[in-house]
Amino acid sequence: MPEEPCQCPDCRRFYKEHDRLIREFPTLRQQQELNWASLQAFRTLCGRVLEDLQKQYGKNSDKSSDLVVSEENQSQLESINQSISDLDNINAHLFSIEVLMERIFDAKVPEIVDKKFRELAGELAPDPLNIDRLRLNRLLHQTPDVPDR
Repeated sequence: MPEEPCQCPDCRRFYKEHDRLIREFPTLRQQQELNWASLQAFRTLCGRVLEDLQKQYGKNSDKSSDLVVSEENQSQLESINQSISDLDNINAHLFSIEVLMERIFDAKVPEIVDKKFRELAGELAPDPLNIDRLRLNRLLHQTPDVPDR
């Protein structure tokens, strides 16, 4: 674990968003709803992009099978088809996560526990060494599609 949090633009943007989400949604119920809405938005957008790409570039597309394509275009088509496959996998994972997320709505807490959520939200939001932040730092810097700066 690094002693100081990473200060790259991606991590700083995460710290700011992390703190905002804790401050603005400090109860269990609010966090449940926020995560559910975020998951649904991700599923909706990912599903729509996948659907459009499949229509435009799918294996059954007349355009991609009838045209004689250059090597560069072939490489681009392969890249798009790989992306379609990856998005298909992401969509499957999102459906699995949705099923798990439905279970968190079964959790109900009394007011005293909700009060503890609010109390600790004030302490967690400004903490740059929060373990979740540090884990995400590592993930951000290991993700191939997020270039190091």
